[in-house]
Amino acid sequence: MAPFKHVVFDVVGTLVSFEAYFSQINKTIGPKLLSHTITAQTFGYTWMTAAELEFTFLSISSRYRQYKDVLAAIFYRTLFMLGVSSPQSEFTDEERDACIAGYSLLEVRPGAVQCLQTLRDGGFTVWALTTGDPTRVLGYFNKGGIEFPRENFITCDTAGVAKPALASYKPALEKFADEDQKWFAAAHMWDVSAAVKAGFRGAYCTIYEQDACETIFTEKMEIMADNLETMAKRIVEASNP
Repeated sequence: MAPFKHVVFDVVGTLVSFEAYFSQINKTIGPKLLSHTITAQTFGYTWMTAAELEFTFLSISSRYRQYKDVLAAIFYRTLFMLGVSSPQSEFTDEERDACIAGYSLLEVRPGAVQCLQTLRDGGFTVWALTTGDPTRVLGYFNKGGIEFPRENFITCDTAGVAKPALASYKPALEKFADEDQKWFAAAHMWDVSAAVKAGFRGAYCTIYEQDACETIFTEKMEIMADNLETMAKRIVEASNP
């Protein structure tokens, strides 16, 4: 029997865009932010990046917490760090929660449906490995017209270890035989490069970050592409003898 072919995707940021999250922040607190010369995208990116940092620090020190709880906790701190001297007097918990609700409104990227179909047509089983809540993330797929089996969805919440700790990729790798083809695809270089170090073949899409920062992420990427459809086609081509 020929080896099976698998590709594991990061979801949020890769198959799913952050645009709705930024839009929700702008709708909720945009004018307040602009009074401090802060754009909604600047705040949104800084807030979620800071949350990812604290989320990761908690994880590697054996104090794993769900990402959504970390995001809520550092709302006011992020505003303060961006120059709002007294954020609790200008912003509210209700506004914070409304901004976080923007995460539930995220939409799949253009080309995501075609990307997954190309891989499936090429003989791949498609998986997902994410730090997100399974119900919320699967909701993105349902809304975007993507059929995705729940059994092929892996969340870091299960093992209580956050990406990119190498152990976080183990639950996915353990599902495959040694001789199988095992690819990891993401639009976050920190994620896919760690997956390569853990044992995957790497495919990176520049659609989110634009710059791969290869001077610090030195693991070999077998595939690099500017959009999801091209990445999928190149994975299929590279997987064939």
